[in-house]
Amino acid sequence: MDTMNKLYRFAYGDGYVDVPLPEKQVLGVLSGNEVAPLADIAEAAADALDHPVDAPALRTLLKPGMRVALIISDMSRYWMRQDLVVPHVLAYLGSCGIDDASVTIVIANGTHDGGPESELRQLVTDAVFDRVRVVNHDCDDPESVYIGTTAHGNRVIINKEVAQADFVIALGACTHHVMAGFGGGRKSILPGVSARSTICYNHAFALDEHQLMSSPKIGNAKLEGNPLHEDMCEAAALVKNLFVINLVMNADMKLADIIAGSPMASWQKACARVDEIYRVPIKEKADIVVASCGGFPKDMSLYQGTKSIDNVEFCLKPGGTLILMIEARDGGGPEEYFGWCRDYVGGTMNRRIRDAFTVPGYIFLLNCEQAQRYNVMMLTRVPKETAAPMGIHAYDDICTLLADVDFAGKSIYVIPNASTTVPGIVENE
Repeated sequence: MDTMNKLYRFAYGDGYVDVPLPEKQVLGVLSGNEVAPLADIAEAAADALDHPVDAPALRTLLKPGMRVALIISDMSRYWMRQDLVVPHVLAYLGSCGIDDASVTIVIANGTHDGGPESELRQLVTDAVFDRVRVVNHDCDDPESVYIGTTAHGNRVIINKEVAQADFVIALGACTHHVMAGFGGGRKSILPGVSARSTICYNHAFALDEHQLMSSPKIGNAKLEGNPLHEDMCEAAALVKNLFVINLVMNADMKLADIIAGSPMASWQKACARVDEIYRVPIKEKADIVVASCGGFPKDMSLYQGTKSIDNVEFCLKPGGTLILMIEARDGGGPEEYFGWCRDYVGGTMNRRIRDAFTVPGYIFLLNCEQAQRYNVMMLTRVPKETAAPMGIHAYDDICTLLADVDFAGKSIYVIPNASTTVPGIVENE
């Protein structure tokens, strides 16, 4: 290795990739602010449920015999490690007189396919799966229930287990989100356990009204005036007796905080906590950003992993080069993701995505937009010929990739975990 270079390590799938970079050109290694993980998750969970935000203690809201629906996220968000929290929530419910037979755990798949039993066991632990009913949400289930219409005109149809429960607890992780501003909270309802029609109506707000591009009203950390976010909030407000548990991860993807309570107030507090941890001040943008999604499951597919681009582009100059480590063992993710390439290349995407909006279709479009703004070079399992029509340069070997990068005189940021790092320009003091 050149003595002027330094090795930087990036998570990739279940392993790591070491990348030599010219050390003197590296402006900084960016990562979220250091926050210790919870020392005792059981104690933190009990404290959050007994001292919630803008709500009385959960045990005062529950009555023995109530049917409780506990919503948790699917395998694409296993990084939040709800399996470490679910057993403690169930123990708390038991102390309130809610027995296991009265609880149904609903996996908030949104439009994703529900996982097999092995995945469900991983999400909730074997001990919980063997004694509590666990069901996959199916967005196409004809028995889903209509619960009302939002001010944006969205007919909210949700999972029958949730609609018919006496009490609903939504457990999810709060993080930045390119469409909804922030994830977690109300997203456990919409898209989490909503019907496909409800999800597609909501997510169509991601599109600009007049041309084939993302709406300027949506975006990472954008909440005010974001119709997609507002519609989600209104949908969640239609669910009776909803209590939310928000998980916040530190920059190392370890559970750092549990904030529970009323759907909006507790989630807003969690959003503020996420900003405290993930926001990183910078004084200038760089010519090149070298980043990882954070390894599996964050980089399980382009559909999931490219969300990291939404974070790191805040520190990349227009037209700059983004080198992203994203294994994508599941390829694009949903089967239809790459299917949209035919419409994108053929010029029919604008009409089709407006007539039959899908989330994978939008994410595909967003990734193409990003490839127009930057020189996106990926270390990935995705074949180069598959990514090429999107404008993305795919490589299966880091040495070959680096050989195609012009580092001469270029400034660089290194971001080991782009899923939990959101750089932002600050004014010079």
